[in-house]
Amino acid sequence: MDPNGLPESAMSPRTPPALSRRRLLQAAGAAAAGSALALPAFAQTRAISITLPWVVNGSNYWPMVGKELGYFKKRGIDLTVSRGNGSVAAAQAVANKQFDLGVVFFGGTLVNMARGLPLQALATIGYDSLMGNLVLADSPIRSPKDFEGKRVGTVATSAESPYWTAFAEKTGIDLSKVTRQQLDARLIERALMDKQVDAITAIGSSSIPVLDSLGVKTRFIPWAKSGIELYAAQVIARTETINADPGLCQAMVDGILESVVYTLKKPDESLEILYKAQPEIALAKGGKENARLSQGLAQATMVAPEAIEHGMGYSSIPKLAGMISLAARAGALKADAKPLVPEDLATNRFVGKIKLGNAEWDAIRKNVAPYSRMVSGA
Repeated sequence: MDPNGLPESAMSPRTPPALSRRRLLQAAGAAAAGSALALPAFAQTRAISITLPWVVNGSNYWPMVGKELGYFKKRGIDLTVSRGNGSVAAAQAVANKQFDLGVVFFGGTLVNMARGLPLQALATIGYDSLMGNLVLADSPIRSPKDFEGKRVGTVATSAESPYWTAFAEKTGIDLSKVTRQQLDARLIERALMDKQVDAITAIGSSSIPVLDSLGVKTRFIPWAKSGIELYAAQVIARTETINADPGLCQAMVDGILESVVYTLKKPDESLEILYKAQPEIALAKGGKENARLSQGLAQATMVAPEAIEHGMGYSSIPKLAGMISLAARAGALKADAKPLVPEDLATNRFVGKIKLGNAEWDAIRKNVAPYSRMVSGA
């Protein structure tokens, strides 16, 4: 075998007489066609299910785009996409075999793996979960110390809530001078809009579109600037699936990443696919604007050194180690949590085949620039 997996006979400089020129050209054409993203040789179409982290929106709908465009069908997969009920619950559903795979925010995978659930990320899609504080556009809160004497609303079970104290510690906020109000997840944006609180903790790609679609202008204060940063959406599977069925995992990762790239290059066309698949989004008041914003904000987190330098889906193992430490310090992991090894959290086995060129990344940066500014804290 050569390094590319070809038998030694295929490397011979001489062609056996029985092998015609036509057959050589056919073989060469087949090899070239499969060189970019080899498709699995499934004997028959397989029914596969995947759960999203939450309701279908512009920040997570790429599997639906790929399904509509035939990216999974051509790989022998009949894909069913379901909404989730939060990343922690979605990851648990994958671990409990309710779904074959999941699109889950890293924080949800981390918490569940610390509980001993056998999961691993196959690919990272977003590289910043956009944890932070959201204030009204005219709010006097400009610097961390401005939170003192103010009311900050939070949902205790939300992904970002445990990291509020870590942000306060990093930036010198005296939490004894801050009134923390526990709010219902369904009411937290309304509480800010009605000025029941001065600020909320939030995932930017979720809360900003909700308020903007209602005509409420906000300002985002990102925690990532202070080192409080987690990866966002990842494709996850059970470790037994990864070990027993790597062909399926490869096909799913390839299909999802191909879908993600399509949405990055053709955001408007992608949203039309979403509206066709989920017509209630287009019919709801502010639905299209919400989808456009959530897509743009999520895409802004995809422009990262990991994807640019190593290919779509790549995870930085050293960064994962820092995220584990951050979660432990923030109290997001229980004291009796299972020790976590960064290499166990994610694998790069199935990624790196799709790489975009400099011109492609420049075009994507231009498209997402307005959304990047929305979460820059400027």
